[in-house]
Amino acid sequence: GELLEAIKRDFGSFEKFKEKLTTASVAVQGSGWGWLGYNKETNRLQVAACANQDPLQGTTGLIPLLGIDVWEHAYYLQYKNVRPDYLKAIWNVISWQNVSERYRACKN
Repeated sequence: GELLEAIKRDFGSFEKFKEKLTTASVAVQGSGWGWLGYNKETNRLQVAACANQDPLQGTTGLIPLLGIDVWEHAYYLQYKNVRPDYLKAIWNVISWQNVSERYRACKN
């Protein structure tokens, strides 16, 4: 759909987007979030990371479409301190319908 086309336009392919968001999320030092956000000024999707509870829109101006929680509480019980394994698995449970709805809503 429209979101996938925007991902391909802004990142080259879905796989490149997935790799970029995973890399940004793994790289968060300590606690924080990896994000797919929408930049209203450029009409483009962007990947960003925020430390701790810093809000995406307040710190980057991006509208949040998809957030990946990389605080330890999100993964420690199942993945211990292996954040990359958690980030591989997270892609299996993302509601792309929800992300697409957010994308459509922020464009209007």
